[in-house]
Amino acid sequence: MGDYALLYILFAPFLGAIALIFVSNRQPMLVRGIAAGSAFVCLLSSLYLFYAYDYVKGGFQFVQKFEWSRQLGISLHLGVDGIGTPLVLASGILLFAGIFVSWHVKDRTKEFYIWLLILAAATIGVFMSLDLFFLYFFYEMSVIPMYLLLGMWGSHTKKYNEMTDPEGLKLRDSVGFIYNFGSNSKEYAAMKLVLFLSAFAVAALMGILLIYKYSGLNTFDILVLREHANLMHIPVLGTTLDKIIWLLIFFGFASIAPLWPLHSWSPVGHAAAPAATSMLHAGVLMKLGHFSIIRVAFEILPETTRELMPIAAVLCMFSIVYGGFVAYYAKDTKYVIGYSSSSHMGYVFLGMAALDYISLTGAVMYMFAHAMATGMLFAMAGWVYDQTHTRDIPSLGGLANRMPFISGCFVIGCMASIGVPGTINFIAEVMIIVGSWEKYPFQVIVAVVGIVLTLAYLFKMMRGLFYGPMDQKYSHAHDAVSLVDRLPLLIMITVSIGFFFFPMHLYNVVRSGVDPLIAKITRVVPLVAESPAVKLEAPGAGSTLSVVSPEPTAAVPVGGGQP
Repeated sequence: MGDYALLYILFAPFLGAIALIFVSNRQPMLVRGIAAGSAFVCLLSSLYLFYAYDYVKGGFQFVQKFEWSRQLGISLHLGVDGIGTPLVLASGILLFAGIFVSWHVKDRTKEFYIWLLILAAATIGVFMSLDLFFLYFFYEMSVIPMYLLLGMWGSHTKKYNEMTDPEGLKLRDSVGFIYNFGSNSKEYAAMKLVLFLSAFAVAALMGILLIYKYSGLNTFDILVLREHANLMHIPVLGTTLDKIIWLLIFFGFASIAPLWPLHSWSPVGHAAAPAATSMLHAGVLMKLGHFSIIRVAFEILPETTRELMPIAAVLCMFSIVYGGFVAYYAKDTKYVIGYSSSSHMGYVFLGMAALDYISLTGAVMYMFAHAMATGMLFAMAGWVYDQTHTRDIPSLGGLANRMPFISGCFVIGCMASIGVPGTINFIAEVMIIVGSWEKYPFQVIVAVVGIVLTLAYLFKMMRGLFYGPMDQKYSHAHDAVSLVDRLPLLIMITVSIGFFFFPMHLYNVVRSGVDPLIAKITRVVPLVAESPAVKLEAPGAGSTLSVVSPEPTAAVPVGGGQP
């Protein structure tokens, strides 16, 4: 596999989607087999990438570059560092698990798997792009399959099917749903997702184009821009161009994260999406925002990042608390998990905002850990819905008697999401809290309150679903008994628990990507511009060698990490 691992990972889902075009829906097992096969190649390649990555060497590895336009400075430039590698692995795991979670989809099975494979490939493309053009290209590509998967295979929320328009027709059977933005239909969820992400993506695109123009380098190559794009301090509207670019990049990508107050599209999308789509949505699609901010703003505008990143430290508190309280009072299982994911993404922003070695390492590890935990919860929420045809928590209960395996896995998923010792989430949360304490103690206190809220609403949901009396109309519900149904949950549980007991490779890989980035951001310019560290006086006849050192200057990193 060697140097071509990234190509296998990126193009295996694309080739699987192309192969499915030539297969009939009358052959459902062949359709599923092709989808599972391409996802398996992607998973194996991502595992190889993760364990073959040399964290001692660090930097970008497995690099592939194919020139696309010399005149415009665009190339398909692929590579991964310690930050992108675990996220590529998370994408491979969730894609493979999502194929089996969707094994029983019967409505246009071929088309469903085609768009699911394209969605996963698009997210993977973002994580390994070293060219701003293709990073944005893959970012926007992910919106198209999300819209189709929600609009075609999603489900309505809040008893939408019982609602009627002013003429007495069911909304789903009329054209009213196109204009009725209060209908809670799956079409509304899909359109809201597209409008939010596309609108803010335009802001990010403006920032990228400004970098391209004013860098004067005629290239979109991130590695070139991060070394030479130092021409951004141009006065504009009472501020400087670098700050305007940074704000465009930050808020343009923060919408998909989703950071409060740009979050409202996400829980609605979670609620309407099919289970596998929700897994990829929460597991990796939401991380595109954090990753793109790190890759673009942190890498290319490090000084501006150091100056403006406290904005994220303020907004992340609202994400944590608001998402937690709404999740506590929500009655729909997917809304609970969706708002939980929005809340937990605030922890990632806190770890990023602290600009500390420990906190940023914890934030990246938390992105990986959250992908496994939320993947489990959405997969099981989908199973419960398939069996009961409802997500209304108050109407359910007692399902543990019918679903002992699912209920047991649900407990593990809740524990992982809370950050209980025994899962990798615990290690990541502790690193975020410890690394952020020195710079943002108030935000850390808010984050700890958020953990308590997480425990409250997840235990409340778990009790409402699986314990207490059961309505007899759900007596037909059955457990996941086949290997196909149990395999995705067992994979995610194994990964979540396994990395708790053996975290060092993950930690070392992530740290190899974080260390040079934080060192670059927190570097302080010496007070004396031209002051030699050591002055050597050449000995003359009968003299001795003398060493004269100037007064030391304060050159200590701002983030509280090691220099």
